[in-house]
Amino acid sequence: QVQLVESGGGLVQPGGSLRLSCAASARTLSMYNMGWFRQAPGKGREFVAAITWSESIAHYRNSVKERFTISRDNAKNTAYLQMNSLKLEDTAVYYCALSTTRATNWQPDLESIYPYWGQGTQVTVSS
Repeated sequence: QVQLVESGGGLVQPGGSLRLSCAASARTLSMYNMGWFRQAPGKGREFVAAITWSESIAHYRNSVKERFTISRDNAKNTAYLQMNSLKLEDTAVYYCALSTTRATNWQPDLESIYPYWGQGTQVTVSS
């Protein structure tokens, strides 16, 4: 069973930065595409970003483009989400998720393709 553990969340002022990490318990993370999702209070979970296993293709929701960067270090079995220019509306619990696909023509925003999820890390943007 693959376990994913997120870290790096916290309280930050608007305009600030945070880097989230997602560490996997097995080498499986390096083999498959993975993504980041978030859930704000009172709202459903939404797609944030995703990246193929080889780092060849990254996807972002429109509201985070140019501000967030997804990356991964397969040698360390860890993925990252660098978040810059944070806004109040970025406040949410952030989850990393691991798929079982290596395809480049995939639908990264579909939760159903991710069987493995972390427990989430809180990101609060507040002045």
